[in-house]
Amino acid sequence: MKKSPKFSPEVRERAVRMVLEHRGEHPSQWAAIESIAGKIGCVPQTLHTWVRQHEVDAGQRDGVSTVEAQRIKDLEREVRELRKANEILKLASAFFAQAELDRRIKS
Repeated sequence: MKKSPKFSPEVRERAVRMVLEHRGEHPSQWAAIESIAGKIGCVPQTLHTWVRQHEVDAGQRDGVSTVEAQRIKDLEREVRELRKANEILKLASAFFAQAELDRRIKS
């Protein structure tokens, strides 16, 4: 069972924006992340992950964007559903083919 996210997208966006806006006031990005993470109530690594994903989504860093990741997830779900449907159709086809053979043999 997946846990629902503790922080809303709005809180995440605000925290990332705060890191970007206040980066210059700290000796490093990590120092800014540590400072802001404490204020919003998350661990620094979580905020670091959000900042990195923002950089990917903005094209500033290599990686899979949020939009691409969702598209991949949707396509994988569709593939699973289509494979299930194909399996059902194969079984139904075999069943009806056997029924047709049985009908021909009896007549």
